[in-house]
Amino acid sequence: MAAFFSFSTSLLPPSKPFFSSSPLNSQSIPFRKTPILSPTTPLAALTSTAEAPPAIATFWEWLSERGVISGKTPVRPGMGAEGLGLVARRDIGRNEVVLEVPKKLWINPESVAGSEIGGICGGLKPWISVALFLIREKSKKERSELKAYLDVLPETTDSTIFWSEKELVELQGTQLLSTTTGVKQYLQREFQRVEQEILEPNSRLFPSPVTLEDFTWAFGILRSRAFSRLRGENLVLIPLADLVNHSPDITTEDYAYEIKGGGLFSRDLLFSLRSPVSVKAGEQVLIQYDLNKSNAELALDYGFIESKSDRNVYTLTLQISESDQFAGDKLDIAETNGLGETAEFDIILGYPLPAKLLPYLRLVALGGTDAFLLESIFSNTIWGHLELPVSRANEELVCRVVRDACKTALSGYQTTIEEDEKLMEGEGLSARLGIAVGVRAGEKKVLQQIDEFFKQREEELDEIEYYQERRLKDLGLVGEQGDIIFWE
Repeated sequence: MAAFFSFSTSLLPPSKPFFSSSPLNSQSIPFRKTPILSPTTPLAALTSTAEAPPAIATFWEWLSERGVISGKTPVRPGMGAEGLGLVARRDIGRNEVVLEVPKKLWINPESVAGSEIGGICGGLKPWISVALFLIREKSKKERSELKAYLDVLPETTDSTIFWSEKELVELQGTQLLSTTTGVKQYLQREFQRVEQEILEPNSRLFPSPVTLEDFTWAFGILRSRAFSRLRGENLVLIPLADLVNHSPDITTEDYAYEIKGGGLFSRDLLFSLRSPVSVKAGEQVLIQYDLNKSNAELALDYGFIESKSDRNVYTLTLQISESDQFAGDKLDIAETNGLGETAEFDIILGYPLPAKLLPYLRLVALGGTDAFLLESIFSNTIWGHLELPVSRANEELVCRVVRDACKTALSGYQTTIEEDEKLMEGEGLSARLGIAVGVRAGEKKVLQQIDEFFKQREEELDEIEYYQERRLKDLGLVGEQGDIIFWE
């Protein structure tokens, strides 16, 4: 069995710590930010700019001095029990511009290149160069032109990269724990390399020694607040725009634009944020951070999860074993159909299995008397055959291996779904424990869904029509009752 299957429960291998995100196009910019004010915070809890902490008032004054906000700006900062958000000062219509931020205030690889550390950051990954820039500006304190903005950034978030070892224990068995561990190991490796190659030889450029804790902080800020993807040239922080909070009820990501500034011949770029829905005066302006992220991804990036069932995802990682005598032929077939030696399938709670999952499972399990399908004569048709049951032995192997893998994965959790649900129904659950309980319960529900599908499949093995029977029917050798027709 091991020769046919390799089953991994990790969400992403440690070598790939970044989740992919929506690409930046010429019109719309995807948004990333940790929510620090819950959409459910009562309006009465929101306070005015004047009542906000001094750092918020200073930041607002800093924006005013740079012409970003004025008395006509339709939003103001508002503090609630969970932090800061943007509140409408008047009624705001759908798609109405609520703020514009000029490029001179953007923080991106381009602005790093023009800074005092630009010369030592040229060959670095974009996110690392911006991270070092943030760390340096923060350590400059009063001497940094960005101090007012840096002072409103959180020192930590509820992202799992900031959790203590005790808190991470609550994620035992989850793919999120595996991913978080991988990300932290990745950060440590990157920091050690940057420390040796950049920081130590250029220590004079940094007001104080840079630590792994500093590096992790900057990564967390970029991961949660930066626009676009971390592995791209369009990584950018937008002061003020990153205060807007997330709403699970908003179903569009079309709200942020890169536009030309005022004036017929102006080449200055502005970041323009529009409200995706109508907002009444006194209500928060909210957006949708990302429609496609799972709860595990939301927890890793932003430090929150949603109650929607389709945010619960479990990733099955399947692999054509190198020891399989037919590995080469199988790999050719997989690649022809857009897959590879390793294939990942996201299983979403309440949704059907991905279309290519069963064919791929049947392919990697193919062997014995079914191996004739790997012959060149079937090269153009084999995927079509794999979309339907090949043989009882093949289908039974698929069911057994997947169900065994599900049982193994489920045994790795410390609690049952029932225990998790009881915890979620109780009061006094901390934000981080709530995330852990929600993620692990969601993963277990998806695993149960997968197991139930293949359990039902096992029960139907004797009733399923396999390749040989379909072939005999095509040749007219099987009667209406399924009996084989003979001629004298």
